[in-house]
Amino acid sequence: MNAISPIRRPMNVRLATPRGFCAGVDRAIQIVERAIEKFGAPVYVRHEIVHNKHVVERLKVMGAVFVKELDECPDDRPVVFSAHGVPKSVPAAAGARQMLYLDATCPLVSKVHVEAERHHAAGRHILLIGHAGHPEVVGTMGQLPDGAITLVETVEDAQAVQRPGDAPLAYATQTTLSMDDTAEILSVLKARFPELPDPHKEDICYATTNRQEAVKGLADGSDLVLVVGSPNSSNSVRLVEVALRAGAEDARLVDDASQVDWSWFDGVSTVGITAGASAPEPLIQALIAAIRERFDVTMIDDPGERETVTFKLPRVLA
Repeated sequence: MNAISPIRRPMNVRLATPRGFCAGVDRAIQIVERAIEKFGAPVYVRHEIVHNKHVVERLKVMGAVFVKELDECPDDRPVVFSAHGVPKSVPAAAGARQMLYLDATCPLVSKVHVEAERHHAAGRHILLIGHAGHPEVVGTMGQLPDGAITLVETVEDAQAVQRPGDAPLAYATQTTLSMDDTAEILSVLKARFPELPDPHKEDICYATTNRQEAVKGLADGSDLVLVVGSPNSSNSVRLVEVALRAGAEDARLVDDASQVDWSWFDGVSTVGITAGASAPEPLIQALIAAIRERFDVTMIDDPGERETVTFKLPRVLA
C-alpha cells in the first residue's frame, strides 16, 4: 500500500520533544562548515563527522572529503576528527606531519576520555560499557595503553568478565547507550564487584537521556513510532529499542520519508515521530509532509525537556 489513497483517513501525529540535533552534533557540523569557509575546499574529515548520511552528503557537496584513516589525507589540507572521538595516536600522527587538524570530538565524549585517564592514573582497571567497533568506543579505548580497558557489551559479558590480577576497578560508558540496558549491566557488575562506584548517568549524555525519555512518552499511546536516523547511528537505533520496550506496538528506523512502507500504517490511528541526535530537522518535516499527503493529520506536540546546551567552537574558527 505505497500508493497515495484518494480518501484520507484521520491520523494523529505526535512529535517528540526534544528530537534531532544535539549540541555536540551541531558543533561538529559547524566545525566542518567553518573550516571550509575559512580554508577553502577540500577539507578532509576522518570518518563520518556524525552518523547521518544526509549530513555527510551535504558536506561533501560543500567540499568535505571523508576518509577512513589519516594516511589518506594530504599534509597541506585541514583535517577534522569526527564527533565520536579518536585514539590519541591520531592527533599525534597529525602533529608529527605538521598537519592543521581540528578536533570535533563532542565535549561529553572528551569528558569520558578524561575520566578514563584519571582512573588509569590512579591504578584502576576500567570496564567500558559499549559496543565493539563503534568509533566512540575505539576512541575511548585508544586513550590508554592496550590492556588498560576491558570492553563489556552485554549482561553476559558482565557476568563473565574477570578482574586482571588484584587491580581496583572503575567503569565508564559509551555516551549513546540505552539507559535501561546500561543500568542492567551495571547492576550485574556491582553485584560481582561491590567496590565499583554507584551507577551514574553522567557518561550517557544529556541528549541521549532526554531523547530516550521522550520516546518512552511517545510509545505510550502511539500505535507506531518512527525514528528518523541512519542505521549506523547508535543513539537512533537505541530509540527504536526503547520505544518497543516502553510499549509501542511497532517502531521503525528510517533514514528519511522515502524509506517508509505505508503498509506500516494499516490499523494505525496515532503515529509518534522522533529523531536521533544526528538527524536534521528538515528530514522530520519532510516525513510529516509525506504523512499529510496520505492522511488527514492532527498534530500533537509532546511536552519534553527543553535543551539550551551549546558548545564553543575551536578558537581557530571563532
